[in-house]
Amino acid sequence: MSNTASNVTAPTQFLEVKKQKYAFRRFGKGSGLPLLCLQHFTGTLDNWDPAVTDPLAEGREVILFESAGIGRSSGKVPTTVAGMAAHATAFLDALGLTACDVLGFSLGGMVAQQMVLDRPSVFRRIILVGTAPRGGEDIMHLEKPSLARYLSDPKLQGYAVLQKIFFAPTESSQAAGAAFIDRLTQRKDDREPISGPDVAQAQMAAFRDWEQYSGERFASLKSIRQPTLVINGVHDEMIPVRNSYWLAENLPNSVLLVYPDSGHGSLFQFHESFTRQAAGFFTSDSPFAPF
Repeated sequence: MSNTASNVTAPTQFLEVKKQKYAFRRFGKGSGLPLLCLQHFTGTLDNWDPAVTDPLAEGREVILFESAGIGRSSGKVPTTVAGMAAHATAFLDALGLTACDVLGFSLGGMVAQQMVLDRPSVFRRIILVGTAPRGGEDIMHLEKPSLARYLSDPKLQGYAVLQKIFFAPTESSQAAGAAFIDRLTQRKDDREPISGPDVAQAQMAAFRDWEQYSGERFASLKSIRQPTLVINGVHDEMIPVRNSYWLAENLPNSVLLVYPDSGHGSLFQFHESFTRQAAGFFTSDSPFAPF
């Protein structure tokens, strides 16, 4: 474990598990359980906002994980959420972690749900941000005009695209998006390779699979008994907020928080509020989601 409590300076580490190499960063200290952080579509370790990760690392270890085929992790990106969850579980097992909390953002929130279903004894508390249940709707349909106009704009390169699609089209939200981009570029060395089209294609296949369900819709959520905090921005175009309402309606032990004037990246726009809420949630010993 590194005593460096920042994603800006924490060294990237590597863990070999059965010929699979995983890249990760591990930093922070405190009495809280370790916090596993699972990232969004095509996101690497460098897409985690230090304004989110660093305050949380003041009370616990924060572990940022890069799954197979992402960044400097070896292997191929699975085309199902279940496959991604299997990699994350293998990583936790190799670290020797038998208990932790989990923060899943977007695609990472889907992986977190699957991990909790597969290995419920490992996870104490869960935060799901900007994500959807299996059987959700309109999950990362990038062909929608509201998203396609930015994704197809040649003037928007790199992080500039995130400012447009992660934040609402208001002056205040776009200003927060610009500040978010500035924070992402603070780390200058030991950065991860940017995800390419093969990563995007595999993860899009996982989204399409996640939209499918059999039997009773959302039935699997009833099995997740851990206290869960569900968060989204009211103007999320990538994974619309109705998916968060479905999570909150069907998870038996959950609280829903919806941020105004914000989109997919609500946790980055309102990072001071989010980290206060998250820290309070993770610090609580209550068996219930309200804290």
